[in-house]
Amino acid sequence: MRSISAEEAIKKLKTGNETYLESKTGTGDISPQRREDTCQNGQHPYAIIIGCSDSRAIPESIFSAGIGDLFVIRVAGNVIDEHQLGSIEYATGHLGCRLIVVLGHDHCGAVGAALHDDPHGHVKTITDQIKRAIGDEKDEQKASCLNVKQSVSMIKESINLGEDIKVMGAMYHIEDGRVDFDI
Repeated sequence: MRSISAEEAIKKLKTGNETYLESKTGTGDISPQRREDTCQNGQHPYAIIIGCSDSRAIPESIFSAGIGDLFVIRVAGNVIDEHQLGSIEYATGHLGCRLIVVLGHDHCGAVGAALHDDPHGHVKTITDQIKRAIGDEKDEQKASCLNVKQSVSMIKESINLGEDIKVMGAMYHIEDGRVDFDI
């Protein structure tokens, strides 16, 4: 499979999300044949998704994707650090991905913790980064969007991306499954 343009990848994500909105079970190809094909011929994901670790926000399901379709990086609060940046560089440089989507969601526990709690331990590194992204914002939905925008900015500022690679933010709505693109 050839790498596709960022615009083609966005269209596939939007079409997949439309399918997901009406689905009662998963629709991506997870067949034994697909597993064998990706084992023999490698992975050729059409998009990189940096999403939250929240168990309710599953990118492969949200976009009706199967094995080998998406390169998914999950971390609480969809924050960016050196590990995520390295993974993005790998997927763009070695796998040919031309679209990077930071996928935030509503009812995010990490954003809520940054707004309302003062966590300790390693969680604090996540909430501190979110606090820097959201500033004085108190509305959870607006804070989630600001957090996504900060991660998009960090990617654009930290990685030398070619002109054919697009970075964008999106928000997933847990209750109805809809994704808003280009936030």
